[in-house]
Amino acid sequence: MDLEQENRFLRQRLLELNREAQNNEATLKRFHSRELELLTCDSLPELLNSLTDGMQNSFQIKSIQLTLKDSEHEIRHLLNNTGIPEDAFPNILFVDDLEEVNHRYRNLSSPWLGPFQNPECNSLFRDTRELRSIAILPIHCRNEMIGSLNLGSSSSDRFTRHHAYDFLARLATVAGVCLENSINRERLIISGLTDPLTELHNRRYLDRRLDEELARASRYHQPMSCLFVDADHFKKINDTYGHKAGDTALRELAVRIRSQLRANDIATRYGGEEFALLLPQTTLDEALLLAERIRLEIANTPIPLDDGNDIWITVSIGVSETLPMLGKTPHKELGDHLLSSADEAVYLAKKNGRNRIEFLQDEHTLQTSLQF
Repeated sequence: MDLEQENRFLRQRLLELNREAQNNEATLKRFHSRELELLTCDSLPELLNSLTDGMQNSFQIKSIQLTLKDSEHEIRHLLNNTGIPEDAFPNILFVDDLEEVNHRYRNLSSPWLGPFQNPECNSLFRDTRELRSIAILPIHCRNEMIGSLNLGSSSSDRFTRHHAYDFLARLATVAGVCLENSINRERLIISGLTDPLTELHNRRYLDRRLDEELARASRYHQPMSCLFVDADHFKKINDTYGHKAGDTALRELAVRIRSQLRANDIATRYGGEEFALLLPQTTLDEALLLAERIRLEIANTPIPLDDGNDIWITVSIGVSETLPMLGKTPHKELGDHLLSSADEAVYLAKKNGRNRIEFLQDEHTLQTSLQF
């Protein structure tokens, strides 16, 4: 090779190295941007969205799936408490056991990059169309694998076994730390919004969710109802059997009420022996049917006490319907009216003999009552 040829070769090599350096710098910036976004997420839903949709858009990949181990359904429970159900995240798969999903999870300690193999890799993605190469990034928390972030590309050379995966491994580590912190933060929030005796939400949580649900009902023109459930003659239980028995009765009332509710219904301990239930997308007739199911569930079976005694208890229930001016009246005013109408109705049920359902309709006008 003469001097001129050697110079051309060196110039070409220098250009290649320069392009490689620029690509590495761009890659580093992209990963740094993603990590920064994960670290600054304020809530669990925001973090999950950043790990899926945000990641897919940033890296311009064909498909993505975040698989999370949630054997106790805690993450899903935390999501529901934020008001955002799990089905709002189609690119997230919650599982009880990772190894049952795919055998690669059995000994996966670092990112795996390679070709997409059908049907072996189908469980790793919701959308497998046109996938040619994939990256499986294990997510660990306290030395335990809690899930994986799966990236799928339509290019066969996007993820290969010859690629370095340092950036991907670091991203998975940051994701694990952020998930742990976000879950712990949601736990703390819920602990401040939960009644410790009944494990239902408390009145503070009700105030927080009421405005959100009214805004959603107004936006989508959906019905909404409210139930107030009040234990009858509850003071007699405390006076006769003691406050420990009263606590047992309240816990059992909460269990029986919750057993009749849907996932998106909101049950709270309003105060004392009174419970307030928000029922999104529920008409008055549907609310009355639910009230009757709750009344029967409580009245038909005695509550066993630790000392061997059984106590029978009934409830009075007040029902209020979706407000007619929804969308035109401020949410605070709508919420106050919804709660006060149900409260007035339960007071009327007490006055008219207890163990019954009453409801108030438009402009606080008494419509009818149900007696059993």
